[in-house]
Amino acid sequence: MNNEVLTLGKPRKKGLMGLIFSRFFVIVILLALQVALVVSFNLWLKDWLPFFSVGMTILILCGVIYLFNSGMDSAARLTWMFIIAVIPITGVAMLAFTQLNIGHRRLRRRVEELIDITRDSIPQPEGVLEKLSHDPAGTDDLNRYLNRSNCFPVYEKTASSFFPLGEDMFAAMMEDLKKAEKFIFMEFFIIDEGYMWGSILKVLADKAASGVDVRVMYDGMLEVATLPSDYCRRLGEYGIKAKAFSPIKPIVSSHYNYRDHRKILVIDGKVGYTGGVNLADEYINRRERFGHWKDTGLRLEGDAVRSFTLMFLQMWNIDETEPAFEPWISADPGRKEIADGYVMPFGDCPLDKDKVGEMVYMDIFNRAVDYVHVMTPYLILDGELETAISFAAQRGVDVKLILPGIPDKKLAYALAKSHYRRLVDAGVKIYEYTPGFVHAKIFVSDDRKAVVGTINLDYRSLYHHYECGAFLYKNDCIADIERDFQETLTKCRQVTPESIKKEKLYYKVMGELLQFFAPMM
Repeated sequence: MNNEVLTLGKPRKKGLMGLIFSRFFVIVILLALQVALVVSFNLWLKDWLPFFSVGMTILILCGVIYLFNSGMDSAARLTWMFIIAVIPITGVAMLAFTQLNIGHRRLRRRVEELIDITRDSIPQPEGVLEKLSHDPAGTDDLNRYLNRSNCFPVYEKTASSFFPLGEDMFAAMMEDLKKAEKFIFMEFFIIDEGYMWGSILKVLADKAASGVDVRVMYDGMLEVATLPSDYCRRLGEYGIKAKAFSPIKPIVSSHYNYRDHRKILVIDGKVGYTGGVNLADEYINRRERFGHWKDTGLRLEGDAVRSFTLMFLQMWNIDETEPAFEPWISADPGRKEIADGYVMPFGDCPLDKDKVGEMVYMDIFNRAVDYVHVMTPYLILDGELETAISFAAQRGVDVKLILPGIPDKKLAYALAKSHYRRLVDAGVKIYEYTPGFVHAKIFVSDDRKAVVGTINLDYRSLYHHYECGAFLYKNDCIADIERDFQETLTKCRQVTPESIKKEKLYYKVMGELLQFFAPMM
């Protein structure tokens, strides 16, 4: 250990254990079971083959009937129907595993219980919605929608600062962490040992030793990816309370689809952070993986931080026998009387029927007058969202999307490219960031609306992950977000009909093939 960085153990590679714990392993086992049954009935159980065929037909019919009556989008229905028709046993088992709440009913009940307990825990500040009700932008309508699924007030009295790079956000976080006096709550999808996390960890350990309530929560997938399985215990040795959300268990884990993709930092209830930045060195360009890493973040100071405190505590208390929310959500947020505009933090839970993240994005597209500018690392769209994007462009809105020029996942890159032609034909302008990888998740529209958070434009973020973000309206930092978009645009190449024709055959073929399976990715 030195004076700046604290390390608890070497990161490890995923390897064989990661494969055994993965969804892929489950699918392989199910496929092997189907092959074994088909071979058995054709070679050794021929007398039972007619009954087996009838059973398969009934299984297919049951799966199709369920899909026709389900609430999933049309693209997902077609994907599942094809899978069930080709591999009935594997297909129906996978559908049941991912759609029928098998194995995670208990988690859903617990989440619903915690939301009910805290639904009125943060009152809507007086007068704010009344002001917005006379505003044509529809922010009050969006707030009513968001409050269907949780407690998401809209606030004044909150200062907001935008960070155009992970390095900028890291520097600000370090300064704020050093000032912590009461509590530090951290919830991040990825933690990986290195300079960034080691620097933060040193501050956390020092603060915990001085009596500050320090809590760290990360997604359980890390225990088979980068962190040792006893990492929470190691953090505990420094006085840090730590949890892995939904640790992965071999084969029987019921939470493969539902990962905690949020990034939340709350300090004393006064300062809060969110955005795309995880706690690993590539996010601050101290380690190069896919060229220059373009990420963004948001710092809030004031009333709106309470919402992020509540979101963290709801996740933290999932496995607590006696959930506790006070006194943390009642901590004095240090109101910012000179703060401009409105801030509405929100979260998205995959276990309810509200597609919160997608609806917020679609609301921006549908209400835009002049422009909608977006940065996203992935573009894997359902039919409804692709239609909303295309319709906005077709009615004259300047729709621009910035995506990575260097991908982190080639299959996801191919899927993104499969949308290019239809979007470009509709008038959407698509750009690729030539220096490297874009991990930012930002929307900015009409110089008055923006979203900064964790929600990608893909099925995993929109349907399967716990996510969060902050909706901004008439804030000064919206100009900073748009300025950063325009500066990033100068480092991009535009996608044109000609460049689409010249695209590599690999991406063309894989994009078309994978489009059918996009809802599962």
